[in-house]
Amino acid sequence: MATSKLAIVTGGNKGIGYAIVKALCEKFDGDVYLTARDVGRGEAAVGRLNELGLKPKFHQLDVTDIVSVAAFAKFVADKYTGIDVLVNNAAIAFKAAATDPFGVQAEETIRVNYFALRTVCDALFPLLLPGARVVNLSSSAGRLSVIPGEELRRTLSSSLLTIDELDTLMRQFVEKAKSGDHEKSGWPSSAYCVSKVGVSALTFIQQRAFDVDPRTDIVINSVHPGYVDTDMTSHKGPLTIEQGAEAPVYLSLLPAGEQNVKGRYVWNDKTIKDWYTC
Repeated sequence: MATSKLAIVTGGNKGIGYAIVKALCEKFDGDVYLTARDVGRGEAAVGRLNELGLKPKFHQLDVTDIVSVAAFAKFVADKYTGIDVLVNNAAIAFKAAATDPFGVQAEETIRVNYFALRTVCDALFPLLLPGARVVNLSSSAGRLSVIPGEELRRTLSSSLLTIDELDTLMRQFVEKAKSGDHEKSGWPSSAYCVSKVGVSALTFIQQRAFDVDPRTDIVINSVHPGYVDTDMTSHKGPLTIEQGAEAPVYLSLLPAGEQNVKGRYVWNDKTIKDWYTC
C-alpha cells in the first residue's frame, strides 16, 4: 500500500479540472490523480502534462456510473492509506441554444451536477484522512439569491437542512420542470443555477457533519472559480483556466487547523462570500 499523500480531481481532462491537476502536480507533495470518464481523453491529458515535466496519474471515473465510482473507491482503498485532497469538479451545462425540453435539461443537469457529486462523496468520504481538504466546484450561479421563491430560500438556508431533504428539493425541481410548473413553485428557469445552489447547500451540510466526525480537521468548501474561457462557457469567459484553478487549489491546500475558511462559499479571488445575501 502506497504511503504517499493522495489528491483526486474529477473531470480532470480539460478546462478548469485540467488546470487544477496541473497546479496540484506543481504544489502538492504526493500523488495527483486526474480522473475522467473517457479513458482516451484522460490519458491524452496526462500525456500533455507529462510533456511539461509533470507526473499525474490517471484512473477512469465516470461520476454518473455507480459501478465506475465503486471501482475507483476500491482502487483507492486498496492502494492508499486514504485521501488528502478531493476536488469535485466534473459537471455539465446545456448551451443557451440547446433545443432539449427544459424538463430534460433539468433532469440531466441535476443528475450529473448534484446527484453524481453526491455519489462520489458517499463513496470517497469514508476514505478521507484527518486533515483532508475537499473542494466542491460551485459557481456564481450557485448563490442563494438566484432562487426566486422566498419559502424555498428559507428552506435551503436552514441550518437544520439535511441531505435527504436537499435531495428531495432537487427532485422536486426536476418534477416541476417537467410539468412546466417550476416558476410557479419558486424555482428559476436555469437548471445549472439550481444544480449549483444544490452543491453550495450540500457543502454546508457536509461541513456540519465533518465538525462532529472523529477524524479531525476535515475541511470542505464550495468555490466559484470565476468566468473562465472553457467549453462550458463557450469560451466567452475572460479568465484563463489557470486563473480559474487558483481558488480551488488554494482551498485544496489550506493549512492544518484552518478555522476561518471552513464550510464556506468562496469567490475566485479567494474571498469568502455570504452565500445567503450575495
